[in-house]
Amino acid sequence: MKTFKMLSLELLKDEQLTSYPLTDGIIINQENSHKSWILEMYMDRQYASDFAPYLGTDTILTVRAVISYPDNEPASFRVVVQDIVQMPEENYVSVLLKGTLNSGRRQYAEQLLLELVEEGLTGNALLEKFKVDMRTRPRLKNSANQNNSF
Repeated sequence: MKTFKMLSLELLKDEQLTSYPLTDGIIINQENSHKSWILEMYMDRQYASDFAPYLGTDTILTVRAVISYPDNEPASFRVVVQDIVQMPEENYVSVLLKGTLNSGRRQYAEQLLLELVEEGLTGNALLEKFKVDMRTRPRLKNSANQNNSF
């Protein structure tokens, strides 16, 4: 098992990314045959209502998290909401997610590069836009790659 500090979390819902400010967060790679990951966020209780409708369901959510260092690319996960716990500090909750890491980083990079070239970018402009987009991971236009575009 390996643990990592989670610095930020974004939820993809209705084709929109919503960022959640975390007071604290941890990600655990269980390193098991199911390739399971656990994400736990300690956050202001106002955000619990975004996750509560999925508690106790098998609804798979797509989230992305920045792990360990602010400059790291966000990692994309497919998760279910496992638990929401009101903390003794009345304004905070713990939200527990379980799921798997999305693969597809290489396909994303290749598709992003293709789209930027099709937009006519070249040279330093292409390189700079590619670097920014690899960090921010915008949704790609090509609908055939929507599963890998997050």
